[in-house]
Amino acid sequence: MPATSQIVRIRTPLFRGARRLRIALVGMPDAGKRTLFDAVASTMPRSGRLSQSGAAYRECAVRIGMDEASLIELPDIGSLRELAREDLVTIQVVNATALEAHLGLTLELLARGRPMVVALNMMDEARRRGVYLNVSALGRRLGVPVVPVAALLGKGISELFAAALETARSAARPPAQPESQDERRQRSAALLAAATRPGAPREGPAWRYWLDALMLHPRWGLIGSLAVFAAVLFVVFWVGAWLDALTAARLADAAAPWQPQSAGGVVLRAVVDALIGLIGIVVPYMIPLVLLLVTLEEAGVMHRIAFVVDRAFHRIGLHGGVAVPFLTGLGCNVPAISAAARVASGHERVIASVLITFVPCSARSGIILALAGKYLGGAGVLAIFALTAVVLAILGRLLARRWRDAGPGQVQEIPPYRLPRWHGLLAETWARTRDIVTIVMPLLIGGSVVLALLHYVGADAAVNAVFTPVTSWWLGLPAVLGVPILFGILRKELSLLMIYQALGTFEVGAVLDWVQIITFLLFLTFYIPCVSTFAVMLKTIGRREALLSISLSVGVALLVSGVARLLLEGVRLLQA
Repeated sequence: MPATSQIVRIRTPLFRGARRLRIALVGMPDAGKRTLFDAVASTMPRSGRLSQSGAAYRECAVRIGMDEASLIELPDIGSLRELAREDLVTIQVVNATALEAHLGLTLELLARGRPMVVALNMMDEARRRGVYLNVSALGRRLGVPVVPVAALLGKGISELFAAALETARSAARPPAQPESQDERRQRSAALLAAATRPGAPREGPAWRYWLDALMLHPRWGLIGSLAVFAAVLFVVFWVGAWLDALTAARLADAAAPWQPQSAGGVVLRAVVDALIGLIGIVVPYMIPLVLLLVTLEEAGVMHRIAFVVDRAFHRIGLHGGVAVPFLTGLGCNVPAISAAARVASGHERVIASVLITFVPCSARSGIILALAGKYLGGAGVLAIFALTAVVLAILGRLLARRWRDAGPGQVQEIPPYRLPRWHGLLAETWARTRDIVTIVMPLLIGGSVVLALLHYVGADAAVNAVFTPVTSWWLGLPAVLGVPILFGILRKELSLLMIYQALGTFEVGAVLDWVQIITFLLFLTFYIPCVSTFAVMLKTIGRREALLSISLSVGVALLVSGVARLLLEGVRLLQA
């Protein structure tokens, strides 16, 4: 099927670089300026004081589609005098539940004759109180764009900034307004009468209204987002176990009796094992996960999750838009890093890519579930995943400090809910997983062949001897685990099989105690994910940052697992 091209119309002049637009947020104390600023701010907004008045302000760069703007949150209207420039657009934030108290300031701003947009904020609260505003009538009477907004819920923000851009491009200025206080009072009363229609509070709101009230709430939305993530993981691993039994497990059983002894046969068996291992990741886990995420994204759910978690991600130098790539990483880090490259840029892309490598993919999660689930119980599994989340948060803060020049903020669009279409779902799922064919499969086959040949020529002992300082001295593990540790970077999904082969038994608990099992699982969790992940990092963030990620993963794996081993050994001594 031939690829279709999409024509994107670019509005000119384009506000970027030196031509970046300047937007000033003003409003009364209860209008919601801070909420609106925080909803689109960069991870590290700049604070300062104006040179003349000494008034405090906040400023950050914001990306609005193809355009960029410097957004400035001002404390009062007087601060506008110090920012009088031709490219300045004023956004007045108005509390829709107290419109009468704000209209006086609106008329005062209009009298200045500068490009202006009115953000009619807290429309959701006005709706709950039964206050209905005729936004179009208010805009016609004021002579400037009036945009309904619910900044706390992310509603109307993209339309607001689009109106600000259009106002700047058209150089539209508001009509002359009355100057005397009496005239402004009379005009305010007339505007209020024309725009306000009181009524009974809305009864029985649509399911979309209630769902947004939950998903976009600052606190409840986080709980709802976690519930969505938990449901996705439950469905994927439940479906994955069923699909794995139908596909990879049957193929592995069919290939098990074939044990070639010649070099050619060993190479051919290695290729078969690689393909079975690839099927074992892609079919049961990765495709269902990506398909489910694309479905949620097309339905509009993921956009709401991205908005809610945006501020939490700011703490690690990222925006909420990378939430989807992070969740995709639970299936496979390769498409997750590719997805992060599409939604992030600059140092934010580097931070996201590095952190995604610490997200346990389906292969690493499978090892954790197989060993920890059997020998440590559910508490052990949860403890390992919880420690992974803690390490991710700490690394994110450290990386954010390393790159303080944060990227611009983002105006996130909250689209309406809609039913996804199968054609679009399948096309997008393929677009996000095709790196498996182009990058992962060749590397998996090559790595499997190398591993099989080393075992064929008896080089295992030499590898184990080289890794003895890591395995035996630092981690307290049997030296025979050197091969699974080294070649786990080639094919993580075969690490468990290599462990069984190295220990000579499927009963790992008979050879390793609980401290050794935890230590080994922690090392494999944070150790270099796989060579396929490294390859896609070379493609998306470059050699230097990819090598930094590898060094960081090795250092974190050694530190976390080694320290955990020492602490657990101390606990065991106290219990003895």
